[in-house]
Amino acid sequence: MPADLNDYFKKRNGGGSDNNNQTGGGDRGNNFNLKLPQFDNKKAMPIYIIIAIMLLLIVARPFTIINSGELGIRVTTGIYSPNTLEPGLHFFIPFIQDIIVVDAKVRMMSYTSTEQLGGIGSNMLKVGGDSIATSSIISKESISVKDARNLDFHIDLTVQYQLDRTNAPNTISVWGLNWENKIIDPAVREVVREVAGKYNAEDIPQKRSAFGDEIKDGIKTHIEALQGEPVVLLSVQLREIILPENIKEQIARIQLARQQTEQARYEVEKAKQEAEKRVALAQGEADAVKVNAQGRADAVKIEADASAYANNIVAKSLTSSLLQLRQIETQAKFNEALRENKDAQIFLTPGGAVPNIWVDTKDKQRQSSIGQ
Repeated sequence: MPADLNDYFKKRNGGGSDNNNQTGGGDRGNNFNLKLPQFDNKKAMPIYIIIAIMLLLIVARPFTIINSGELGIRVTTGIYSPNTLEPGLHFFIPFIQDIIVVDAKVRMMSYTSTEQLGGIGSNMLKVGGDSIATSSIISKESISVKDARNLDFHIDLTVQYQLDRTNAPNTISVWGLNWENKIIDPAVREVVREVAGKYNAEDIPQKRSAFGDEIKDGIKTHIEALQGEPVVLLSVQLREIILPENIKEQIARIQLARQQTEQARYEVEKAKQEAEKRVALAQGEADAVKVNAQGRADAVKIEADASAYANNIVAKSLTSSLLQLRQIETQAKFNEALRENKDAQIFLTPGGAVPNIWVDTKDKQRQSSIGQ
């Protein structure tokens, strides 16, 4: 502290005397007898420098903290560094350099009807004339389109995308911090309107899948064609097709007619199937009868063939020599019988076939019957 400040307090303390009994001092002067530390200007200089540096750090704030999911771009006298800064603490030179922090997380642009939107632009912030998104979800009005017959309707969809980290410095230098409203939004609206113009509005609900795929492919092609590949397109979801009431009524009538046609076609097909079933059953029964009859005929034929075959074998085995042998054997038996029954009469069948027939003449009743 300066020396003149100490002199001031000494004067207030009774003319600079340290004697407590001196006139004009008294007890009153003792209350203001303060002794403050005195500084040497040379020793105080480092302290002043430290204080000045601290004040400069507080006011100028020459550092930036980059959080996870973000990236930094160092700008030196208006020139963007091609190398991005990763999350962490980074310093820069005030008034010469600056660090721009950019959101590199997955972002979403949702096109929704005004009733569901709840205030358009509520998540946007004006920075240097540009509207910068303050959240990862940007809400937009539904896209107004015209079909092939120039009928108006609206499309609700959601686009998910992400800033390409490798080309981020070039993207920000070319498109600015409002890059997504300059890249994504125009591409989406242009492609959706172009695709919608190829369809009739009442046909789109039935062709929803093809319609959505064509929009997704068109947006992807449009964005990938941009120089520097600034954005990575992740997905496009077609959420709702908002048609006018007259078109909805027309679609309802068409769907009802189609349902009735399908029902009639189903009934005809069902009747046809029932008729074919009955014919098949009848045909099956007829085939079964035919098979059974054929089986019986085949069995008879097989049996007749077997008998004929057996007879043929027997016929072939009956030679003249065999027949003579059998006749001799039979005659021998009759001769044995005649020796025991001498009154018996023997009759040969016509042609001399074997066996011979003999009749016992001792049986008077039979003998008389034969004699008649």
